[in-house]
Amino acid sequence: MSTIKFTDDHEWLRLENDGSVTVGITDYAQEQLGDVVYVELPEAGTSFEAGKEMAVVESVKAAGDVKVPVAGEVVEVNVRLTEEPELVNTDPLGDGWFLKIIPENLDDLEELMDESQYHEYIGGL
Repeated sequence: MSTIKFTDDHEWLRLENDGSVTVGITDYAQEQLGDVVYVELPEAGTSFEAGKEMAVVESVKAAGDVKVPVAGEVVEVNVRLTEEPELVNTDPLGDGWFLKIIPENLDDLEELMDESQYHEYIGGL
């Protein structure tokens, strides 16, 4: 079973068997945004420092930056979001993923919230 971690900025990260980490936004985040109409993603091969903007999401209500929670290099982006940005709304933890990154340090994932901690966190918002 894959491990999913969450950030206080409402991103989720899933460690894959190949050592990459899939990143997206949570169901809570997409609900707050409303209908997503545009997603701008970086190119594969782009490297990021933790906390830097990795994507832009625009909805009918707002536009927002999505930050990468761990440092690393993008190895794949979800090109389907270019034509089907609504996948972020309909399946945020599945087909609506944003990108895959090879993290510089897998231990950074340990600093993030697990599912029960995240649900407690959003329950207090």
